[in-house]
Amino acid sequence: MESDNPPATDPSLAADARLLLQAASRHDLTSLQRLLRTVPASVQDPETGFTPLHAAIAGADPSQRTSLDDKVPNGPPVNGDTEEKEEEARGEEAAIETVKQLLLNGAIWNDLDKNNETPGCLALRLGRQDLYNIMVDAGVRAEILLTRLDEYERLDDHSSDDEEESIPDETSLRIPKDDDKSQTSLSNDPLSNQPSYLSSPLSFQPDRILDASTNSIMMSWETTLMSRTAALLAPTAGLRILNVGHGMGIIDSEFQSTNPRTHHIIEAHPDVLARMREEGWYAKPNVVVHEGRWQDILPSIIEKDVGEQNGPLLFDVIYFDTFAEPYSALRRFFDDFVIGLLDDDGGRWGFFNGLGADRQVCYDVYGKVLELDLFEAGFEVEWTGVAVPDLEQRGEWDGVKRPYWRLKEYRLPVCRFVG
Repeated sequence: MESDNPPATDPSLAADARLLLQAASRHDLTSLQRLLRTVPASVQDPETGFTPLHAAIAGADPSQRTSLDDKVPNGPPVNGDTEEKEEEARGEEAAIETVKQLLLNGAIWNDLDKNNETPGCLALRLGRQDLYNIMVDAGVRAEILLTRLDEYERLDDHSSDDEEESIPDETSLRIPKDDDKSQTSLSNDPLSNQPSYLSSPLSFQPDRILDASTNSIMMSWETTLMSRTAALLAPTAGLRILNVGHGMGIIDSEFQSTNPRTHHIIEAHPDVLARMREEGWYAKPNVVVHEGRWQDILPSIIEKDVGEQNGPLLFDVIYFDTFAEPYSALRRFFDDFVIGLLDDDGGRWGFFNGLGADRQVCYDVYGKVLELDLFEAGFEVEWTGVAVPDLEQRGEWDGVKRPYWRLKEYRLPVCRFVG
């Protein structure tokens, strides 16, 4: 989320940029509209990294405004409370209008300041839920537009499926965004694309799986999330279950405890597959292990009549949790495959919801994007909040290259066919 908009360096532009930042901070709409004709709405202050959006939201902080009482030497006026509330209401409306005007003029929803905060992060910290909601909605619009434009570009380029999967995507299920401006390119990091990850040796530790670059593939702190997920997806025994991505086997163990009728597992990493053999997964009577990428395995499952009574193989429960794959892979999974694999008579499916979990505003943005994409594909989603402890305080990230979770609550998705 590093900004592509450097601070203004041209003297005349720099002066106007300062004026724009001041106008945004004061919610001076007249000056703002005049200055936006010549100054980019995404210009940044060289000292604070503030964009006009940051300035407008910071200017809405009640603690930064002088109260009416301070202006009256002999105590508050008779109607002081009313006047103060009216002044505060006008200030709130002006702040909202200023933010909206900046967004209409090209301000970027997720630019970072020197405090590593987006405008939405700042609004959330200051308790301005109204401004925070505007930033979330702006993020949703921007991400949907970028996704659609990317799809059109790929169609124009006649990209193959393999080419699509190799394209790095900033938004991944278990891959944290890199907000450190000093970091080098991720192009040689195993988490940047799945082929590199699948060829990277893994280290199995009691509480985690790490790759060769100390990226965390999965960790035991997720057990609470997986247990709750399995309880909601598979509340009864005797169900037909498909899990894509075995990892540490946490959710597969939870599924096994429900005594499923059949339990199919797709896993692509050779080290995980070897571990599964050692732990006896291949020998379990109701388990079928599919070795390889789900993109290669699922088409053959759908095309073949391998289910009960020689009919299609359908599942009551499907779960998706892979590593080093972009959000576009999840979209392809539910667009192209879940519809042909999930039993429409009460079937449920879910996925590890780690999109944008490095900061709350991103998590909320991608949650809404998910809802829209799922509905477009014919699914409705019900979210259940699950509390997450302070993982940094517990030392969970010690020895891990980049944390992939920083939030206080996990939003657990349970998806069904619409209607």
